[in-house]
Amino acid sequence: MQTKVIYIVFISLVISLISPKLSAQDIRTSKKSLKSENKAITNSIQTDSLIKNDTIKNNSKSTKQKQKLEGIVKRKASEYEKFDQKNKLLTLYNNAEFHYLDYELTAGIIVFDYGKDEIYAGRYKDSLGNYSQRPVFKQGGQVIEPDSIRFNTKTKKAIVWNTRTTYDEFKIKAEKTKKVNDSVYYMKKIQFTTADDIDNPEYYFQTDKAKFIPGEKVITGATNMVIAGVPTPLGLPFAFFPMTTKSVSGFIIPSFGDNNLRGYFLQNGGYYFALSDNYDLTILGDYYTNGSYRLQGQSMYAKRYRFNGNASISIENLIESEIGFPDYYTAKNYNVQWTHAQDAKANPMSRFSASVNLGSSTYFRQSMNTQNVGAALNNTLSSSVSYSRTFQTVPQINMSLSATHSQNVNTKQINMSLPTLQVNVDRIYPFAPKNGSKKGIIQNINLQYSVRGENRIMTTDTLFFKKEMFNQMNTGFQHSIPIATNFKVLRYLSVSLSGNYNEVWYLNTVKKYYDEVQNKVIDQRVNGFDSYRTYNVAANVGTTIYGTFNFSKDAKIQAIRHVMRPSVSYTYTPSFEQYYDTYAIDANGTTMEQYTRFQTGIFGAPGKEMSNMLGFSLGNNFEAKVRDDNSSTGEPKKVMLLNTLNFNTSYNMTADSLKLAPLRVAAGTQLLDNKLQLNLGTTLDPYAINSAGRRIDVLNINNGGSLFRMTSANITLNYAFSSKDALFGNSGDTSDNKNVQNGGRADDLFGQATDLSDRRKSMFNKDGDEKDDEGFKGFYNSEIPWDLNLAYSLTYSNNARNPEIVNNSVMFSGNVTLSPGWMVGISSGYDFKNKGVTYTQLRFERDLKSWRFDFSWVPNGFYKQWNFFIGIKSTILQDIKYEKRNAPDKIYR
Repeated sequence: MQTKVIYIVFISLVISLISPKLSAQDIRTSKKSLKSENKAITNSIQTDSLIKNDTIKNNSKSTKQKQKLEGIVKRKASEYEKFDQKNKLLTLYNNAEFHYLDYELTAGIIVFDYGKDEIYAGRYKDSLGNYSQRPVFKQGGQVIEPDSIRFNTKTKKAIVWNTRTTYDEFKIKAEKTKKVNDSVYYMKKIQFTTADDIDNPEYYFQTDKAKFIPGEKVITGATNMVIAGVPTPLGLPFAFFPMTTKSVSGFIIPSFGDNNLRGYFLQNGGYYFALSDNYDLTILGDYYTNGSYRLQGQSMYAKRYRFNGNASISIENLIESEIGFPDYYTAKNYNVQWTHAQDAKANPMSRFSASVNLGSSTYFRQSMNTQNVGAALNNTLSSSVSYSRTFQTVPQINMSLSATHSQNVNTKQINMSLPTLQVNVDRIYPFAPKNGSKKGIIQNINLQYSVRGENRIMTTDTLFFKKEMFNQMNTGFQHSIPIATNFKVLRYLSVSLSGNYNEVWYLNTVKKYYDEVQNKVIDQRVNGFDSYRTYNVAANVGTTIYGTFNFSKDAKIQAIRHVMRPSVSYTYTPSFEQYYDTYAIDANGTTMEQYTRFQTGIFGAPGKEMSNMLGFSLGNNFEAKVRDDNSSTGEPKKVMLLNTLNFNTSYNMTADSLKLAPLRVAAGTQLLDNKLQLNLGTTLDPYAINSAGRRIDVLNINNGGSLFRMTSANITLNYAFSSKDALFGNSGDTSDNKNVQNGGRADDLFGQATDLSDRRKSMFNKDGDEKDDEGFKGFYNSEIPWDLNLAYSLTYSNNARNPEIVNNSVMFSGNVTLSPGWMVGISSGYDFKNKGVTYTQLRFERDLKSWRFDFSWVPNGFYKQWNFFIGIKSTILQDIKYEKRNAPDKIYR
């Protein structure tokens, strides 16, 4: 990878060679100039005139050498082959093919002068005077397609007329190319472009002369840009470019513009360091005239069959308004991102991975260089770095070591584990037979062992990685030994019995006491080893019941199947009062309260109350067998009517009141060929509430109410469909790859993210393939691709006789291709509770083949702004662009 500079465009000079070599001097021409119509070798070609005109001279040694072939000549021609032994000429006419040494040549006419070791090739001229069968010359990996070519197989010198070739993303056309030796090439009247059609490009760069030294440099004369055949004043009087096939370091040209909050700016300028074939480093920066700036370091690394990843660190200093003004504001933000993925073939017994996204809580809401509203509205940043290893012992042992981070950007609260150690010993069946299946309650007895050690930190972003953060760290270890077995009762009832023993070690506990001086209760942190032990037993009985309702085979619905999965569970947990102490809450010491010194522990505290809990659950789903009129076999198809309909509740037999827990009901289904996802949920409380809104130990039905009191309900609906769906007569095949970087949404309901460092990417086509392979079908026979995402959410709450709609909103996002190349999109919604339009983004894009134009506009809200861009899509010419944007009127604080 080499530096991408706006004028790197001229690198295309490299392309127009048989092998990579050029030269920047005037090409010496003979006194008899070649007319364009005579530059092609036709059926009336005269060998002597070609030799006189711009003759390729052999060195003295070659003339003294014996004239003989150095390899086997393979040739073919459809009209005739002529062998002239006297003049040592081989002529192939019409659809000629010639293979000699490492050269491959096809053309209309080929003449091989083996006496002078020269090959001549040109186009075929038919009876109407039309030329066809352009020469195609291949040597190694080089391919050129000129009008005619002359090549010396000994000296490797060549003259090529009207050559067309491709180098990387460049298409090159040169009127004349002369290869002097392996180190120097000359070219004259050159056009180079990234357009697909070299003969009719949307734009190209033009220069009269150039010199190319392969692997070293390119020197050009005056060069200017031509758009739609019209020359422009954009260009340079001369240019010099270092050339190499390896990655090289170099400067990155910044983009420029103005921002209504921070003044004029230079953005995304810096330096690229090509450190190695396996890793690199990019240093980028922004500077604004009001003093705001940003520094960013990016690195990508990879090792084949081992791992790959990338890292990024950004630091920003934001300034708004001027010192002394009431709206003056400054902020320092940072963000760290790191992703690492290990190849599955690298080591099957161990694995290392990382996904890190941490930084200032306001980074994505204030950042100068990112416009991802999905990330700005995201409330959580999270990170995870983990290493796992499997030990092939008997029993097998799995170990993992991880560090996690979770950050709420609204409350600025950070939860971290640095690190977490998890060791699991595989399940052991001590009474199972060595051969055969396990049967019965005894043979199915199994046990495991696991230990989890963790350092957990709760802090805020202002104390992040400061001394105060580590002073609040809690450390603990949890040992767990579960024992279980299962068996069948009455053939259809599945019974499982289990018991669990836990032992927890803490290095930090708490002591509560009343301080008479401060007149309050003090929570004193106590450092030192302490531990507690708990256990419980549980049993579960469940089964599966199938019911089928059959209808007529001629009916549309032939049968409905109902599957029920009822289960009853029992859990007993004794009281662990021995771990509880008392403390006074007043100065007299007459009022005492209980507490446990383990209550701030990261694995919780032992329970003081004994629990005898009965749990009840019932799962349901409904499926229909429907006649399939499109089936060739006549077999009906299965349709899911209701994916889930679940009921859950519990009863605490030892509680002194409110023994019955609220009933939770949840249902979900998919409709319209799985395009519509519908989820429902509600909570039903059997107990009544008093005038203060508190639950009382009286059933609601006995208090003059209904059997249950609905305390909450919610419904979510998501509908995604497009013109590609089978619902609209298509195959239903979709391959959209949505961008969710930095927390953006995949459904575009919060609009499309904008990468300000690379605006070449389409807002509509996430696969990067923006070509219409089928071409234009006509105004009245053209397809109009479109897609639409809908999301609706409603939440109802009625906990204490204060019913309210907590949330009631609809959001949508859609894109339409109005005609080949013209695309528009919109993301918006409406909040029925607050009676307002939600975040709205309008998108417009025009595919100009080699170029791309887009305009996005946020007309309302806090993120009100617009962005305009037009530029070349090619990677090597990405700096040839113009962009303009208007930032939000005020940054988020």
